[in-house]
Amino acid sequence: MTSRDERIYLDHNASAPLLPEARQAAVAAMALANPSSTHREGRAARAVCETARLAVARLVGGSVDVAPPENVVFTSGATEAATQLLSPRWLVGGEAVDCPRLAVIETDHPATREGGSFAPAAVTRLAVDRDGVVDLDALAEWAGATEAPGLLALSWANSETGVIQPLAAIRDVIAGRPVRLVLDAAQMAGRLPVDLAATGADAVILSGHKMGALKGVGAIVLANLATRPFALLRGGGQERGMRAGTEALPAIASFGAAAEAASRRLEGPQSPPDDRRAWLEQQLAVRLPAATILGRDAERLPNTVAVVHPGLKAETAQIALDLAGVAVSAGSACSSGKVGPSHVVAALATAGVPIDPGLGAIRVSFGFETEKSALERFVREYERLALRAGAKRTRDVAA
Repeated sequence: MTSRDERIYLDHNASAPLLPEARQAAVAAMALANPSSTHREGRAARAVCETARLAVARLVGGSVDVAPPENVVFTSGATEAATQLLSPRWLVGGEAVDCPRLAVIETDHPATREGGSFAPAAVTRLAVDRDGVVDLDALAEWAGATEAPGLLALSWANSETGVIQPLAAIRDVIAGRPVRLVLDAAQMAGRLPVDLAATGADAVILSGHKMGALKGVGAIVLANLATRPFALLRGGGQERGMRAGTEALPAIASFGAAAEAASRRLEGPQSPPDDRRAWLEQQLAVRLPAATILGRDAERLPNTVAVVHPGLKAETAQIALDLAGVAVSAGSACSSGKVGPSHVVAALATAGVPIDPGLGAIRVSFGFETEKSALERFVREYERLALRAGAKRTRDVAA
């Protein structure tokens, strides 16, 4: 049980707590040599790097158990991976191809939404429906507008609402078109099974700290080495020439340990469905019937709830909850420190969700080990704030 004085952490989508095995792997790797060195010490370091690479490959291997480890390219994080992948210059089947156009989803993380290396005029932001699912008609219009090669980049699961995009339907829309698919799986990996082959993507993006590794490490996993973007960082031959620079071995080792832990958790005995999200949403609906759960009718991550309440500004609620010992988010961690509305909330309001986009949303995201008592405490504190805001709103209207 959590006491009133104990802090609770409900912001796993921003960064999951460091796993003990990831910490141990990082510490053990700190004293190792450069993994590019050919002496015994270098070879020992290289073995640690390749062990981590295999663990990451297994995490996205799906039905074949393991993706080719050589297709895993370690980066400094998901943002670097997205920047490399969102480039007009690709090799397709080993031949250089220019992709003059890019489509992204309006509600996606800024790492993809901002278009990477594409000129702003070349980027199409696809609208979403009331649940935050991409508008397939808009996607079809973009895909069929020209025969020029294109790139479609999307977050598989939205970081703020947890909404999961329908990959099968998306693949059907772009089938037969010269469109490469880049999939940001940073929020999916480690929480739900990821099968690279089944996604139909040319590349997926992973982030270490979203699954309990150190911050500062991510990966690109390619479906085929012959189809990939040109290197973003050039100079050395590290990562098989696809990402120059001495590997951050402690971070990579922690990533491998976290990926291995995630694989064990996902491949273990099937447990009853996780009902904590359903319980949380049911409590909010009963106690605060005016509240809106974003994306409620869509398929979503089992650990994520985004809620808006009339009259309650998310930034204000986040600060008050923090003072009450409850850590939550008012949006993506990459932008929640900025003053201004969430682009996700704004897009859903535009799609017809009856909310004030200026309020923003409170995002609750928890982990496998989060106890129900922590969610109960959030509900109590959030209800108190919402009722106070509602009472003030009523007084203001009466005045």
